[in-house]
Amino acid sequence: MLAIVMAAGEGSRLRPLTERWAKPVLPIDGRPVVAMLLRELAAAGVEHATVVTGQHAEQVESLVGDGSGFGLDVAFVRQPSPDGSADAVRRALAGGARLPALVTAADTVYTAGDTGRFLEVFRESGASGALAVRRDPPPGPGRMPVLVRDSLVRRVLDDDPSNPFGGAPLWVLGPDLEPFLEDLSGPPYELAEAFQRTVDAGLRIAGVEIGRTRDLTDPFDLVEENFPYSRAF
Repeated sequence: MLAIVMAAGEGSRLRPLTERWAKPVLPIDGRPVVAMLLRELAAAGVEHATVVTGQHAEQVESLVGDGSGFGLDVAFVRQPSPDGSADAVRRALAGGARLPALVTAADTVYTAGDTGRFLEVFRESGASGALAVRRDPPPGPGRMPVLVRDSLVRRVLDDDPSNPFGGAPLWVLGPDLEPFLEDLSGPPYELAEAFQRTVDAGLRIAGVEIGRTRDLTDPFDLVEENFPYSRAF
């Protein structure tokens, strides 16, 4: 399976850092987040990735190169404006990517092995797609709860505040989902809406719980997520 890596976001909550640096090249544990992600994809058996770049695109493209340093074959597609996750996927498909594909944000570090396990559960489920959910971090601003019942997604944006599962930026889109990427409200055009329309149409979407994820949300996180690493020196 190939991967589509979304690395075009502006990282507005990380300003002023992201006025100079692309969010995916900023470090967690002293290593660029996108580098950690690409190695995790390779460990999960992914061989080819399309990386969608936008703001400070040249920084991400220079760091990643052809992907060989991470065990992948990488192509790049640019998203001229931050028009959402579904738009990023559409641009990747227009640039030569094909479904089924693993889709992930480029600014999230997953628990080691979770990406491979996520793909394995999807393959065993026989579903048309998959969406990852997590308890840590819990639902909150920017992380609406996802309703999962009997291992299937029922509501992509749940309104139950007691629901412990928040969506993670990790999806699988099978070929049956491609028509649902069109005619979305927006901009921005989001995968959340496309997946909900898929569920409403009766297609099965596997809901897969993964472990803790790490992200840089605000400038303080840059210190917090690198403090254990820096203490070693």
